[in-house]
Amino acid sequence: MSGFRQVLLILVLCAAGGAAWWFFPQPDVTPAQASGGNAARVSTVSVEVAPVRVGEVQDVIEAVGTARARQSIDLVANVSGRITEILFQAGQQVKPGQPLARLDDVIESANLAEAHALLGDARAQFERARQLVANRNVSQARVDELESAYAAARARLQAAERRLDERVVRAPFQGVVGLREIDVGARVEEDTKITRLEDRSLMELQFQAPELFYGQIRPGQQVRAKSTSLPGQVFVGTISAIDMRIDEVSRAFRVRAELPNPQGTIPAGLFMIVEIVLASRPDVVLVPEQAILPEGRSNYVFRVHGDRVERVEVELGRRRVGEVEVVSGLAPGDTIVTAGIQRLRSGSPIRILNAPAGTGDEVSSVTRGAG
Repeated sequence: MSGFRQVLLILVLCAAGGAAWWFFPQPDVTPAQASGGNAARVSTVSVEVAPVRVGEVQDVIEAVGTARARQSIDLVANVSGRITEILFQAGQQVKPGQPLARLDDVIESANLAEAHALLGDARAQFERARQLVANRNVSQARVDELESAYAAARARLQAAERRLDERVVRAPFQGVVGLREIDVGARVEEDTKITRLEDRSLMELQFQAPELFYGQIRPGQQVRAKSTSLPGQVFVGTISAIDMRIDEVSRAFRVRAELPNPQGTIPAGLFMIVEIVLASRPDVVLVPEQAILPEGRSNYVFRVHGDRVERVEVELGRRRVGEVEVVSGLAPGDTIVTAGIQRLRSGSPIRILNAPAGTGDEVSSVTRGAG
């Protein structure tokens, strides 16, 4: 039995060794290592690098809003009647008081002519009575009565002129008229829309900003606005008003800005992106965004040191498209790896594929606000 146990023990040990070989394979070795060297060679990694640059960063809030005209009204007639003439074209620039439409005015014209005639008769009787009162041919009471009749005739004339003038729809301010909503011959009431009139010389842009920036946005600050509908154009204006309360749901507050629009380029209702520069910070350390290696809550870069790299933990600040601010961990003049970082370890030898280049101008960090 002792011989059988020995054989059984040998078989168990062989099975254990085979399992160990199967689950824990030996690392590959190069022919040079197999020939006797204990120190393994570390392969060189091809990378691209870029210099750490210094630039000026603008802290910017970005939000979206809708443009509207400073003055915008629906033009309606003051009285009811039938349209006899339309005196404007869509998109026409009009002046204050300019006639835009006429209503039928036959009755009003007749009433005005009658008022003129009555006024003339009342004036003549009053003048004749004033001459006769000196010779005591008429009493002072009669003169006073005729004077009152003359004043009433003047009032009736003014009323008739007003009623006739109301048959003309005029522009209350300078602006641009929109599409006409009625045709000649149509009957309109006092609430019938004829067209729209807008003063687009100065546009108002309303948007929302996060409550975090309530104390940092002030009237008079400059804003920049642009729209995908107007590519390549940037409109500069100023903040005109800030809402006194913060919305409890969106946690944002309303802001209004004024944009000069002398050429009428910005139409009312245009969706626009607005930027507000809160502050400018010079001498900020900037690196390409692709150079950052995030791990958990930490961020790292690989800094070039001779023909090798070292992994450095960095603290990041504001981000923008393509670049990120480094608050600590790097200094101007450092060179960092921008491509090939996934294959690197601290101390890895490298081969640089590109020459470091680039100097800094101004960049902006953007915080997006509520729309």
